[in-house]
Amino acid sequence: MDLTANHFQETAVVALQDIELQTALDRGTGNADSRRRAVIHELVHAQALRQQGRGARLRALHDFPELLEKLEANVKANGGHVLWARNSEEANRHVLDVCAKHKLKRGVKSKSMVTEEIGLLPALEKAGIEMIETDLGEYIVQISHDHPSHIIMPVMHKTKEQIRDLFMEQLKMPYTDEAADMTRFVRGELRQKYLEADFGMSGGNFLIAETGTVVIVTNEGNGRLSTSVPKVHIAVVGIEKVIPTWEDFATLIQMLPRSATGQRMTVYVNMFNGPAREGEPDGPEHFYLVLLDNGRSDIYASQYTEALACIRCGACLNACPVYQNVGGHSYGWVYPGPIGAIVTPLLNGIENAEPLPFASSLCGACKQACPVDINIPDMLLGLRHDLEHVQDPAYKLGMKAYAFSFSHPLLYEMGGKAAQVGTNVIAQIEGEGAEHKITDLPLPILHGWTDTRDFPAFAPQSFHDWWRKNRGKR
Repeated sequence: MDLTANHFQETAVVALQDIELQTALDRGTGNADSRRRAVIHELVHAQALRQQGRGARLRALHDFPELLEKLEANVKANGGHVLWARNSEEANRHVLDVCAKHKLKRGVKSKSMVTEEIGLLPALEKAGIEMIETDLGEYIVQISHDHPSHIIMPVMHKTKEQIRDLFMEQLKMPYTDEAADMTRFVRGELRQKYLEADFGMSGGNFLIAETGTVVIVTNEGNGRLSTSVPKVHIAVVGIEKVIPTWEDFATLIQMLPRSATGQRMTVYVNMFNGPAREGEPDGPEHFYLVLLDNGRSDIYASQYTEALACIRCGACLNACPVYQNVGGHSYGWVYPGPIGAIVTPLLNGIENAEPLPFASSLCGACKQACPVDINIPDMLLGLRHDLEHVQDPAYKLGMKAYAFSFSHPLLYEMGGKAAQVGTNVIAQIEGEGAEHKITDLPLPILHGWTDTRDFPAFAPQSFHDWWRKNRGKR
């Protein structure tokens, strides 16, 4: 996927005016966030479990190099192969080399954001290798020649009606408005693909170092079919997914589905310990684990190490008021939303994603939703500071004036009174009194606000004035 993060402002404006996108986002993010809240609140010790999950991820990062070496040793002891990839090109080359070695031409793949990150499918297609996405959302993205817009729900940007029309056009599906019927139809389309494939691919939700186990969680069963039916299984996983023990996994697997899809547990939890052993009826003959760095080591060595603790649940996207309004494609790369606004600049160079750290209201909803309590707002502020040298001089001057006035109580109060008088005058000119919402602020610098939303007039009385009048003598 091409990086277009520096065009965030332009694509966001287009997204805000797309009625079908707004409908899809309203349905998708609202339902996902409400389900997450419901199942999290079922847990009596939800906050304690959250901190336990955070501890598991931070312990993994503390012993990061040692755990990766332990993982490699155990995968090899289980009969698998470990291939290290410094970047996207090396990861794709490893996969193509495995395909050449085993003469592989047809593959099936379960959901993986890392393969999106490295551009695997275009690389395979260029080499004449067919790869079919088997996750329903990813399959929809593939046949519509699109890109995922969400970490967990790839087609968050499409309505059910759009998907129905796509299936009717591309797959000749008979007309139906029932989601279950659409799913059943696609299942029939994919079933034969598993049997025809000579290799399967997956990502990995967790890498358990103590046993060399790759874990994926799915709801459709496609992950198990993609990895156990073909004779070769290739897993491409980011190195940050490593965790120390099964006890850590037992904690995190309680948090991941609740935060991602609002489920107490996903339908399938699949664990891979290498190729099938002698006497086992299922499983591949060969297993390859490609461990992808692609800039993660640089994050590990920076002040933003905590970003690697992310378990890719997508909860911060569903809770974010910015993502809820502009969707995932506006962020211009594989990882959207609040965590994407951190990861994209760190993996691609901050100068190549300058707007993203500013694509946040800093309301803190992302931190509140995060199942491992990553301090996303602080990291966004850190990235904004890192971008200070490339910011527009007028913007920098305005922010310095803002900071100066807010640091001096007298200036702050005078500014508030001036704004109160000014907005009330504008509201009265517009015709409906001081309580009226302003639809057109003066000055070009302020038009950006009222171009897309109303601006409420300031209250007739400030809180400070009210306090002096009602509580001051106490």
